[in-house]
Amino acid sequence: MSDSKTNLLAHMDESTTNLADPPPAYDPRTSKPALPRPPPLSLAVLNDLRTKRVILASSSPRRRQIIAHLGLPIEVIPSNAEEDLPKTLAPFEYVLGTATKKAEAVYEQEINNEAHGEPALILAADTVVVDTASGSILEKPRSEAHHVAMLRSLRDARDHKVFTALVAMAPLASARQPGYAMESTVEETAVRFDGEVTDDLILAYVRTREGADKAGGYGLQGLGSILVEKIDGSYDNVVGLPLKATLKLIEDVMARADDEDRLLNDPVLDPSEDEDEE
Repeated sequence: MSDSKTNLLAHMDESTTNLADPPPAYDPRTSKPALPRPPPLSLAVLNDLRTKRVILASSSPRRRQIIAHLGLPIEVIPSNAEEDLPKTLAPFEYVLGTATKKAEAVYEQEINNEAHGEPALILAADTVVVDTASGSILEKPRSEAHHVAMLRSLRDARDHKVFTALVAMAPLASARQPGYAMESTVEETAVRFDGEVTDDLILAYVRTREGADKAGGYGLQGLGSILVEKIDGSYDNVVGLPLKATLKLIEDVMARADDEDRLLNDPVLDPSEDEDEE
């Protein structure tokens, strides 16, 4: 099994990952001419946002590729917020705090943009890999030697977790203080590495440099999948943006932002009102 995985490194056909291909026909005999691309999701919240500024506060091409499935006019503006929260925080707190800093930094930068207008929605995300044995947060590898050691450690431990925090901000229609609605969520996925992965395979993978810019040192959406035995949870969460959770977050934050005709004690604006009454 390990030899067959190693051979994949030399025979990876990039054409199989071409997302520009049209969808296949159900009947192979009608596959030519090609079917048109399917239309985007026709949801009211998405249809409304397609005429407005939607900002992704991340330079990750993987996140942009995933969110593109929603058919939104994504504008990429990476956050300049320092990712300097202490690693002693619990993973949930660390990843949520970092994503919140990213969203707030871009909101403050763009909310009074006279040239392009205020954004209707800002989305930020942060993903961390956590060694469940030690509880430590794994960063991007610092060198080839560090990269090899990181993957060996993940293989030997077998199990680790990936946390992605999502934060969405939208200006309030009423302009009430604080001026914006914010919603957040954290997605968790358990990952099990293949214990039979050899040191030779790890070194070969490291030298492809696919995982050099990724927390944990591997990319599940690419060759890094040969290191993984299984996952429990959202696949695209490991890649960096859980799409189902993202859509739910967009729906929630836009509902809260549309507050112009609602009373101040509307539970949509302040969910704590319901909690206080119970």
